[in-house]
Amino acid sequence: MLGIIPGSMASPGFIIKGKGEVASVNSASHGAGRKMSRTAALKTVTHKELNEVLAKQGVKLLGGGLDEAPFAYKDIHEVMKAQSALVETVGVFYPKIVRMDGAQPRKWKKGKNEAIMGE
Repeated sequence: MLGIIPGSMASPGFIIKGKGEVASVNSASHGAGRKMSRTAALKTVTHKELNEVLAKQGVKLLGGGLDEAPFAYKDIHEVMKAQSALVETVGVFYPKIVRMDGAQPRKWKKGKNEAIMGE
């Protein structure tokens, strides 16, 4: 079956064909995956850093926050290498215009009067 495995807003996505590996329930990753929680990204990544990496990659951001910055995601090339037994790459695409959620991360109630940022 054909599918898409995206990287981040500044890294490539892959068009793939599944190999039908029963041990993985005929499944593969659905994206690069996070290496940093949304809360950690909001505390760590700056707008300047985000704008610099987007400019370097030639990406126009129409919406998205620091919690979705490329730094918050795993290296898509490593992710793809790790699942080479599950999928065959049939194409690669590079984002040029990106529209992410852009909404403020949700706050979840931790205790009676405490709120934490959603992960």
